Amino acid sequence: MDIKRLVIGTVAGGITLFVLGYVIWNMLFADFFAANAGMATDAAKDPQVMWAIAVGTLSYAVLLTLAIGTRPAAASVIEGAKIAGLVGFLMWFGADMIIFGVWNLSNLTAAIADSLLELVRAAISGAVIATVLAKIAA
Repeated sequence: MDIKRLVIGTVAGGITLFVLGYVIWNMLFADFFAANAGMATDAAKDPQVMWAIAVGTLSYAVLLTLAIGTRPAAASVIEGAKIAGLVGFLMWFGADMIIFGVWNLSNLTAAIADSLLELVRAAISGAVIATVLAKIAA
């Protein structure tokens, strides 16, 4: 994959991931995750450190762009969504299980729900990345 495709896919994916992350975790499911928090109270930062969230999201977008862009079959929107959904789910499921096992930040229900919601966020972002990459000549 050339640098132009990597950068454009990363920016498109990063914006999508960032917006969807805010909508999913700060708006739609905030009450659910608050109700399923572990005993570690006051663990969330208020206000959140937005630059750190943006940097982490861009790193995640690079991973998804590389996973999609290095597979010839990933030119379609559906394939991009499948690849990114799988990568996102596996990455976050692993992280959520480790976090659940080490810290008392959430219960098992929240850890599993977080992974499944991440599958949706990553799949939508993967569809966006695949669409953008398909429009850029290799």
